Amino acid sequence: MHFSAITLLAAAAAVSAQSSAPVVTNNPYNAMYRAEITPKAGKNLSVTVEGTSMPDGHGVKLAVAFNGLVEAQGPFTYHIHAKPVPTDGNCTGTGAHLDPYKRGETPACDASKPETCEAGDLAGKHGKVTKAQYTTEYVDLYLATNPADPAFFGNLSVVVHLPNKTRIGCANFTMINAGVALPSPSGGYPGIPQSNSTSMVPSGTTGLPLSPTSTTTKPAEFTGAATKVAGGAGALLFAAFALVL
Repeated sequence: MHFSAITLLAAAAAVSAQSSAPVVTNNPYNAMYRAEITPKAGKNLSVTVEGTSMPDGHGVKLAVAFNGLVEAQGPFTYHIHAKPVPTDGNCTGTGAHLDPYKRGETPACDASKPETCEAGDLAGKHGKVTKAQYTTEYVDLYLATNPADPAFFGNLSVVVHLPNKTRIGCANFTMINAGVALPSPSGGYPGIPQSNSTSMVPSGTTGLPLSPTSTTTKPAEFTGAATKVAGGAGALLFAAFALVL
C-alpha cells in the first residue's frame, strides 16, 4: 500500500517537473558556436549550424545550411542533442535531444508555441529540411551561449535524422568566439545598441522576414494539453495521499 503511494507521488512529481522554457536573456555579446558535418566515404551530406548571440543577449540567431541530401528520402529533421559526438564518431552516442525542462519528444512540438518544445528541437520549432540544398536563418529565444544556462549548447552536438529517426550525420559544436559576458542590470551590454525585438531576419528558403515570437523573460504557461497534464499530476497526488491515509 505504502509502496503504491510512493510510486504515485513519484509519478506526480515527474509530471509536475515539466515546464515551459524561459526566454534566455543573459547570453554573452557576440558569442558564436559552430557545428559542421563534413562529407564522408559514400556520403555527400554537408551541414553547417552556426549560432550567434543576439545583440541584446536575448536568444540566439542560427544560420543553417544543408547540402548533399537525397530529397526523396526526406523530409529531414535536425536537433541539438544532449551529449557531444563520441570519439568513435557514432551518432547514437549523442543521447536524446537537449531538453533541460523535461518536456519529452511526445506530443510533437507545436511550432506556434516554441517555449513548450524541447530546447534542442530545431526542426520542430523552425521547420524540417525538405530540399537537397537548404539554407535558413532564424532567431531562437530559448537557446543559450551562456555556459551557466541550462539551455547552453556550445559543448553539445547537432544530429540529422531521416523521417524514421535514423541518424545520418552528426557533429560537435565548437567555440568560434566566447563573447563578452558583461550584461548591464537592465539587459543588453554597455555601449552596445539594443536589438529591436521586432527586427527581421530571413526565414526558410524564401527570404521572408520572421519576427521573434516573444521578448518577455517570464516563462510561458502551457495551455490545452498542458492543463490536462497539470490536472493529472494533481489527481495522482490526491490518490497517493488517500492511499497513505
